[in-house]
Amino acid sequence: MQLGRRSSNLMSNWTRSSALLHVAVSRINRGSIRGEMAAALSRALKLPGKKGSELGEYDPLTQADSEDESEEDDLVLNYPRNGLGRDSCLGTGSSKLRGGRSGRLVGAEDEGQEDEEEEEDEWRERLPNKSRQDRDDMKGMQYWNHRDSGRDRMREDRGGPGTLGGAGLGGCSSDVEEKRMRMKNAIRTAFFLVPVVCATLLVLLCAFLIPCQKGGLGNRPQWERELGDAGGVTPPALALWDVDGDSVEDVLLGVTECTNDTHSTQGNKIYSAVALSAVSGQVLWRNVMRESVMYIQCGLQDNSQPSPVCLLIGKSILMAVDGATGSHLGSVLLKNIESQAVLLPDLDNDSVPDLLVATLPANEALDLSLTLISGGTRTKLGHPVPFNLTGQGKLIGPLLHETQQGAYYILFGLGNVEAISLSDIYSRATGKPPITQPLTRKDSGWEELRKSNSSSFIHIYRGSERAEFLVPLVAGFGNNHNSLDTVSNLNSTKSEWVLVYGSSKLSVLRQTDMHKKWTSKSPPIHSQPALGHFNDDGVLDLFFQHSANGTMKAQVIDGVDGHSLWTAEFVCPRLVLEASVISTSTGLSAFVFWASEPIKAQKNVTKATVAPGVAAAEPLIRKLFLLHPVYPTILLELTSTTHTTVTSAVSYQENQKDASYITVSSRPTPDSEPGARIVKSMSLRAAITKGQIVRLGESNKSGEPVKPGVFEVNKFFRHLSFKNQ
Repeated sequence: MQLGRRSSNLMSNWTRSSALLHVAVSRINRGSIRGEMAAALSRALKLPGKKGSELGEYDPLTQADSEDESEEDDLVLNYPRNGLGRDSCLGTGSSKLRGGRSGRLVGAEDEGQEDEEEEEDEWRERLPNKSRQDRDDMKGMQYWNHRDSGRDRMREDRGGPGTLGGAGLGGCSSDVEEKRMRMKNAIRTAFFLVPVVCATLLVLLCAFLIPCQKGGLGNRPQWERELGDAGGVTPPALALWDVDGDSVEDVLLGVTECTNDTHSTQGNKIYSAVALSAVSGQVLWRNVMRESVMYIQCGLQDNSQPSPVCLLIGKSILMAVDGATGSHLGSVLLKNIESQAVLLPDLDNDSVPDLLVATLPANEALDLSLTLISGGTRTKLGHPVPFNLTGQGKLIGPLLHETQQGAYYILFGLGNVEAISLSDIYSRATGKPPITQPLTRKDSGWEELRKSNSSSFIHIYRGSERAEFLVPLVAGFGNNHNSLDTVSNLNSTKSEWVLVYGSSKLSVLRQTDMHKKWTSKSPPIHSQPALGHFNDDGVLDLFFQHSANGTMKAQVIDGVDGHSLWTAEFVCPRLVLEASVISTSTGLSAFVFWASEPIKAQKNVTKATVAPGVAAAEPLIRKLFLLHPVYPTILLELTSTTHTTVTSAVSYQENQKDASYITVSSRPTPDSEPGARIVKSMSLRAAITKGQIVRLGESNKSGEPVKPGVFEVNKFFRHLSFKNQ
């Protein structure tokens, strides 16, 4: 029985030892060190009742159970690979865990204690004056530094990370490693920032120091199209309006085409109005008419129409069409129309502005009639109102003027300039009193002028010399825009006027009392003055041309007092064409006009240069010049041609800060063939880049400014941009 009991105890001890051995093997599999494995094996083989050096009575089964419950804690707290142990970063408290059940194994602790006692004796000999606590601290630091450095060397040999790359706490890293890491981060940052800074500097250098290529402006859309047959030097109907909604003013033109169809009701000619795209020159729409188109006007706002209304005016018809499609909207039949339509306030209370046109029957030369037309229904308002005028000459007006008191008057005349109240015209046409607020007002000052001459007219100008032109003193008036937009016509109805009379006298009339502010005398004026800013006094100046004796003289008159600001002479181009004025980014205006060679020194130029025989043998070259007030002694030649330009206009592109110069010209052909009518669009900024500098007569007297150099002039014009009036 005793032998069985001993066998049972032995088997129980071996069972417990096997369990403890299993725990030790699991620790080895989790990455325990070889010393820990040896300690676990030695402890498992001890007999019960045997005591260790510090643990007292040892119970293998109890120890195995406790190891199973705190296995994960032992792995975290005891292994040196986790950065914890004696005198580690956790302080003195962590080293006391040696005496607990989670401390080191007994065999390993005994060996470490013997090494510790030998090192303590060595430290006593080195530092006899230090206290035990200080010696322990310094000894622990040296021990762990040696231990960590040895561990790092072993990991580097195996290809693993060192102390800084391990899983331990960063506070245990040495200062050298921290400095090395900071240096490495700084180098990485520098390698990233240096290329970025260099790339930024390169972009700035390209953006601000490298100039734009000159060929960029030359790619602006320019086109040329042949439309119909030339009708001599008579200018066709021309207007500008955006009909396709691309924010660029398109070209509307009256076209005449010859045909061999003798059975046509129009004879051998076909008349039409054509809308051309300002970008490409393509035909947007065409409207065939029974007679020649004299005037084209666009911009009438009708609430019942999605797009603005355009008017096509012939000799006996006023037709309204849709501006976007050209479809017919209505027409009014009249006789002998002599003027464009004048935009009026709403007279019939339908929320659409109304119109007025002048008719002049051929058999009654002095009976000028004014006809009111409804803008909404395109029907007559009442009947035409005739006026017996005593003057002769060119038809002036009609023009609408709004006085300072808000009263409306119509200005018109033949040789003379008269004014009559719009309310009187409405009452005589309809036989009814005015029904809208604008017609009920009258200006007391203007009515006093009417009573003083015992006439139904107010005399604006009446003299022995016939009036040639009466132009509102407003920038952009003319240039064939022919707009019916209310905003565009607002300024022109409240301005003063430029009066040209006697073909050589020029005056500015005050709108308050019709008195002349100043009068200037010049050679005969054959074209309507163009208005722009030649100086910076804020008052519009006047550019006009006159031809005589084979020469053409261009002149700019100061709008303040009538003094001459600029003048130049050219070989006569044998055409009468109104100049165009364009607002620029400098605040001043650029003047564009047609002429031939400039006459720099009259002593070297003879009249034989324009002799009729020579002109017949050699076609006259006409040149388009641009004058800017900043360089008054320099002209920029934009283009030249042998064609006869009969009319022109300027279209603006706000986004590109550019303007297109539209010309309608006749191409010269042999006498047996009819000439062709050419419509051409040219970008002014693109033409400037290719333009040639032409110097006018310059004085070399001392004290006068030095003439500008070519580089300076080219730089100025290439940076010049245009804007709307």
